Amino acid sequence: LLLTFFYRYMTPLIENGYVYIGMPPLFLAKKGKKQQYCYSEQELDAFLEANGRQGVLIQRYKGLGEMNAEQLAETTMNPESRTILRVKVEDAVAADEIFSTLMGDKVEPRREFIQTHAREVVDIDI
Repeated sequence: LLLTFFYRYMTPLIENGYVYIGMPPLFLAKKGKKQQYCYSEQELDAFLEANGRQGVLIQRYKGLGEMNAEQLAETTMNPESRTILRVKVEDAVAADEIFSTLMGDKVEPRREFIQTHAREVVDIDI
């Protein structure tokens, strides 16, 4: 939603590379005293491969609200350790198109989008 706002009303910010997205981790994997934030399922698999699967605690983050303030500061806010992604115009255009399809007045494009992509959904937080 914010990306669409920036694209529609502040396009030069995106064109000139001033807009970034903070990338919080998807998982926190712990085994004994060792812990690692994982930003993809591949990183989680690598952690499990290197440390074994037995006795590993995995916390799945579905949103920033599931992190405590310390975790959020460490992973998403701290310039030393955060991961950020520069937004490109192509990203903003795609976000604007999807937002218009899903939130627009026309029902048929929304129905087609849902029917086309329904099988791709792996995890829905209801």
